[in-house]
Amino acid sequence: MSTTHLETRPATTPGDTSFFGHPKMLASLFSVEMWERFSFYGMQGILLYYMYFSVEKGGLGIEQGLAASLVGAYGGGVYLSTILGAWLADRLFGSEKVLFGSAIMIMGGHIALALVPGVPGLIAGLVLVGVGSGGLKANATALVGSLYGEKDERRDAGFSIFYMGINAGALIGPLVTGWLQESQGFHWGFGAAAVGMAVGLTVYALGRNKLPAQTQRVAHPLPAAQRKQYGLIFVGIAAVIAALFISGTVNAENLATSMAYAAIGASVVYFTLIFRSNKVTATERGRVAAFIPLYIASAAFWALFQQQFTFIAVYSEEKLDRNFFGWEMPAAWVQSINPVFIIIFAGVMAALWTRLGRKQPGSALKFSIGLFVMGLAFLAFIPLSGDGKTPLLALAGILLLFTLAELFLSPIGLSVTTKLAPKAFHTQMVALFFLSVSLGTTLAGILSGLYNPNDELPYFIGVGGTAILLAVGMAAASPAIKKLMGGVR
Repeated sequence: MSTTHLETRPATTPGDTSFFGHPKMLASLFSVEMWERFSFYGMQGILLYYMYFSVEKGGLGIEQGLAASLVGAYGGGVYLSTILGAWLADRLFGSEKVLFGSAIMIMGGHIALALVPGVPGLIAGLVLVGVGSGGLKANATALVGSLYGEKDERRDAGFSIFYMGINAGALIGPLVTGWLQESQGFHWGFGAAAVGMAVGLTVYALGRNKLPAQTQRVAHPLPAAQRKQYGLIFVGIAAVIAALFISGTVNAENLATSMAYAAIGASVVYFTLIFRSNKVTATERGRVAAFIPLYIASAAFWALFQQQFTFIAVYSEEKLDRNFFGWEMPAAWVQSINPVFIIIFAGVMAALWTRLGRKQPGSALKFSIGLFVMGLAFLAFIPLSGDGKTPLLALAGILLLFTLAELFLSPIGLSVTTKLAPKAFHTQMVALFFLSVSLGTTLAGILSGLYNPNDELPYFIGVGGTAILLAVGMAAASPAIKKLMGGVR
């Protein structure tokens, strides 16, 4: 039996219900992802402020619009790097080893942000965290998918539980780093992110030998004769990227746009390779075709949702009323509102999907609902337009809409990707989903630059209205998409 087939076989017996009705190894992956998200969102909660605050306030003094676009480009780069993480897992090391190495790299990045001052520390830290997070995300998701059979009705619920772990870390991280940033300084906040990642790495290292044997295997090993060839290709790519930066062709001002083009180009290449592969059956090819509209809807969704770290971060600092009886809440704490709602409602949604079973809406319809609600969230800013301060409760209500939209799309997206993936391209299909997130996150930085606080209505109407139109189109196309899925829901 080939290792490709071993990769897609569930890692536990179908009757394994030892972790809240799910396979016990879901708990280990839940843990490492929770601490990685603590460090990632803790760092990202204060990153934009670090970039655009003045030097006197401990920041780098970068122009605000440019800083927002750079945060978007960085976020896009995180998800773009899932390509590398997926390829290393599928061709050289296996998902588990790549996940472990990526976690070490992430910790190193947070240490660089904490200890190295100025722009050099920013660049070194973001590169290490970005590449490491990309490697960890694709492989953690693929390992969760391996715990379930293709028709196991627990799959969507399992990904929702996994998503709770993500958001537990995302809740605590900004609270800790935001408080440290305001009381001790930015580098203390980054240091806390490093400590969080160290805890997660230690917990995972103690239990990694209990993972199933197939997680150590390589799905599609790269022949020894081709390793030198691929090594030269990677060196060439690195040289081209370096030349683009050195020559000024790619610079801080156009980095976000360049990242968007890179995500689109990489996605086209991936889809082409999968469609043309002789290892992909006709049924699998139809499923990949069904994934294309889901990819587009996902990119549109994340272009709005990820503005929590660009537009909403600035909005929270400048326009939100954060005063409580004379005490001003750190602006970074706003980033923890969405995770609170996720933790409350993820279990409810997981139970709902489990209870409905085959009566639940199909994946395409879930995507359209999520995108529609996301559009409504931006339209909900319209009554708040004006010169006055926005009540915290009003923004919390909007972020509740963000949460409901996210629960209809994000964990479902992770789940349906593993179900639609051809056997020969399992982890790399997960990388394709994250490429849609990369494109959307980069667009979130670009779009935030269009927001004009003196004329807010065009922005809210344009962004929210476009999302709603796309959602209606997705709903109309859902029967055709379901047919292409070849029995996958």
